[in-house]
Amino acid sequence: MGLPVELHPYIAIGTTLFVFLAIQLRHGIPTDLLFLTALMVVTVTGVISPGQALSGFANPAPLTVAALLAVAAGLRSAGVLDWVGRTLLGQIQTERRALFRLAAALISASAFMLNTAVVAMMMPVIIDWCRKHRVSPSRLLIPLSYLTILGGVCTLVGTSTTLVANGVLCDEHETRYAQLQRAIESRKLDPESLHWQTHFVDQIAPMGLFELGYVGLPCALVGGAFLVLVGPKLLPSRTDIVERVGEQPREYLVEMMVQPDCPLIGKTVEQAGLRQLPGLFLIEIDRDGDLITPVTPNDSIGVHDRLVFTGVVSTIIDLEKIPGFVPAADLSYELDPSQRAKRRLTEVVLSRTSPLIGTTVREANFRHHYNAAVVAVHRNGEHVTSKIGDIVLEPGDTLLLQTRTEFVPTYRNHRDFYLVSAVKGSQPRLHHKMKLASTLAILLVLLLCLTTWIGNTPAWTAVCGIAIAMIMILTRCVSTSEARSAIDVQMLLTIVGALGLGRALTTSGAAQAIASSLTGLFGADPMLLLLVVYIMTLVFTEAITNNAVAAMLLPVAIAVAWEGHYNPRPFIIAITLGASLSFLTPIGYQTNLMVMGPGGYRPADFLRCGIPLTLLVMLTAMLLIPAIWTF
Repeated sequence: MGLPVELHPYIAIGTTLFVFLAIQLRHGIPTDLLFLTALMVVTVTGVISPGQALSGFANPAPLTVAALLAVAAGLRSAGVLDWVGRTLLGQIQTERRALFRLAAALISASAFMLNTAVVAMMMPVIIDWCRKHRVSPSRLLIPLSYLTILGGVCTLVGTSTTLVANGVLCDEHETRYAQLQRAIESRKLDPESLHWQTHFVDQIAPMGLFELGYVGLPCALVGGAFLVLVGPKLLPSRTDIVERVGEQPREYLVEMMVQPDCPLIGKTVEQAGLRQLPGLFLIEIDRDGDLITPVTPNDSIGVHDRLVFTGVVSTIIDLEKIPGFVPAADLSYELDPSQRAKRRLTEVVLSRTSPLIGTTVREANFRHHYNAAVVAVHRNGEHVTSKIGDIVLEPGDTLLLQTRTEFVPTYRNHRDFYLVSAVKGSQPRLHHKMKLASTLAILLVLLLCLTTWIGNTPAWTAVCGIAIAMIMILTRCVSTSEARSAIDVQMLLTIVGALGLGRALTTSGAAQAIASSLTGLFGADPMLLLLVVYIMTLVFTEAITNNAVAAMLLPVAIAVAWEGHYNPRPFIIAITLGASLSFLTPIGYQTNLMVMGPGGYRPADFLRCGIPLTLLVMLTAMLLIPAIWTF
């Protein structure tokens, strides 16, 4: 079945070029669909067998990526990532200090967490900090993306690209090792050839956890220093973005109660970070009936204090993420962590026919009537008392309620309310699981370190990641639905398709043909050949996607080393770095795309800051790679 073998190299190369052109010309086409279609083409035409096509689903790389995304969801659900964000920027007042703190923290964090998860966690924290200090998010969001990209190459697990590269190496090593064993058994190799081929196979073994860091860490330090010292001169300051994040939607009155386990106890208002909250103002502190108003930065916070704020929904959600700091507007508010986790924030507008009109919040007994609790109250254009429980409800009042998930579909068309809508991102944090989730994350890092000393590292990395993700689900650090939704299926299918396409290039002989052409042009100088391979990887990464490029070009790099009779390790490291370090376009790397909209960036902004950073990192890599892994 399939077309003649002589046509297979042309089919593999033609399919790869089709994918490249389709991505450039049809920006709306789903990437996973495109790569799976390409995989189908090379399978149906006989370039690879159905078993080879499906082997990508069993490759450790996509399994590891999925597991680490689920673990990141567990850390977010337990409030660990919120705590990290508050600790990181809580007391910082200037843009330069914020950038310096971000550089150190993000490079360290993204070395052991997938950088997409780090960006997803830190972006709202940075935007809130910018809103609070009237700084344009465009000053910090490109550095956020770039720093996590740089940190991702310090270890094997910092980015999905390195995991994909290691998965390819695992397959290539097994294939070539089997070929070598057959050649040894047939006694067709002379001693010199046997020594060379044995060395070659050893050098395409999967990478250890910290091997890439030998060059990745210096690149991250050089790149981080550039972003801190020179980056601010190249980044835009979009004042329209400042105005947009500073918009004041409807303001609620909210009363928060300090529980005995709250970490804010004993701190002053300023130390607790409650003095200049974005879109929120602390009106008074009620301490056993004694009112402290106006509140000064030096006023302390005690157990059972009731802090009254006026502010916007987004920051009220942030207040709820602080452990032991709960709304006190309704005595029926759910305090039990396991039950509270099942609730969400919902906005409702009272209708004229509501039976609650004319009653106070306390008398309304929302728990009895709606299985809900009042968190905050908004009355447009009118002053309401700071005693929320004593507010007499009127038609048109907007209430922020703590409800179960079924509240919205049940009461969406109910006559008691004009409007019912769920508040996005309001799922309560499982703070009672924070220590457990943190412990499991540390355990995962330790297990990944141990896999360096165990054979078949990619498989063990996947096993460790899946085990910790499953423990987080079983111990309810994260729900099954949250873990599933955190897994980027499109990314995983793209990886599977790209792995199959890379195998097609190898199996058909196309990779060998490309390698022969490159070595024929540049083979006399291994440094020039290494530079060409690195630049080729950069160009493809900016035009396609990083994971796909790693899967497709690594077989080519290994073939280049074989043709030139060079050590393949420098070329493997160059491909892995080149595919991971994408700074020039928003489509080249997922984190660049994530920050583009919130930062109000244009493609030229990435070029302005990305070109010098790319050249600097490339120079560092080209100096270190041949010094550490000789040709």
